[in-house]
Amino acid sequence: MQSRTRALSMVVVLAFLFLPGCSNTLNPFCGSARPAPLIGSLAPTSVHFSQVQQGVPLVVNGSQFVSASVVLINGTPLATSVMSDSKLKVMLTTGIISGPGAIKVQVQTPSGNSSDLGCTSGGNSSVLMLTVN
Repeated sequence: MQSRTRALSMVVVLAFLFLPGCSNTLNPFCGSARPAPLIGSLAPTSVHFSQVQQGVPLVVNGSQFVSASVVLINGTPLATSVMSDSKLKVMLTTGIISGPGAIKVQVQTPSGNSSDLGCTSGGNSSVLMLTVN
């Protein structure tokens, strides 16, 4: 009887760990999961296209940034300097922005391998708009 109870306990534990939809709080393997980035503000919020032609730095402020986080400009990843867990920096050039308009800025954090363990990991932030005049 005792071995049946142990076996049943093991089945219940394994079900919590590996069933789809298992939350990170129930899964002990999710301790290394990367948080989804949160974007708060841009500096500057607008630039002139002449500045972009010369190359202009853009600072993205937010939280939950990690060393693998990258800034997306209109969906295209840029080489990103991670200044801290709340600040990222990229250089805007005509290679990525071809003229005036509204530019979508987003932060992406890849999931790493913890998503293979049934954990929610990484993701994309919301979008902020940069105005290029």
